[in-house]
Amino acid sequence: MTLPKEALAQIADVTLAHYEGRAADFRDGTRDHDVSQNIQALLDAINIPAPLTILDFGCGPGRDLQTFSKLGHRAIGLDGTASFVEMARADSGCEVWHQNFFTLDLPSGLFDGVFANASLFHVPAAELPRVLGQLYAAIKPLGVLFCSNPRGNNSEGWSSGRYGSYHDLEAWRGFMTVAGFVEIRHYYRPDGLLRAEQAWLATVWRKPAN
Repeated sequence: MTLPKEALAQIADVTLAHYEGRAADFRDGTRDHDVSQNIQALLDAINIPAPLTILDFGCGPGRDLQTFSKLGHRAIGLDGTASFVEMARADSGCEVWHQNFFTLDLPSGLFDGVFANASLFHVPAAELPRVLGQLYAAIKPLGVLFCSNPRGNNSEGWSSGRYGSYHDLEAWRGFMTVAGFVEIRHYYRPDGLLRAEQAWLATVWRKPAN
């Protein structure tokens, strides 16, 4: 069962307003975050030489678009925050789509990979099947979806002006397998810490050949 349009609109509007009001600070605060492990996990799973076509889903100010581009790939960004879209276009030189996660308009079978780093957790559990289905359709056969989300006990709600859903591994596997994806691997971040201190769950998934 999906959420009423009014509830989805509120979640989107309030969460995006949170980021819009902090766009410059967010860019400055995340500019030097090291997500190379996550980028490499996506590229290793695809295992095809550049250039790949990659969607950075929830690209924010464009930090990772720049990395993918420097590696020789065609990187396309997508974000619902207007300021992030402007920043990402200016800083990366990449094509960036201004789209709300709940009103996606994605081409079919275009992407070798989708990089959803710290983005899908903003989707309520009731809407995940629909959003994952849209991403599945946008990925080429044998393409890869990388996800990294803050892990939790399968709760969701508002926190500091943002809506978030916090799943454990088994629950996340359930959503992904129902959507049709096949698991490649998973790991917890930050690397090298005790599990209790690893707040992020990273998972890598493949779309089957048919």
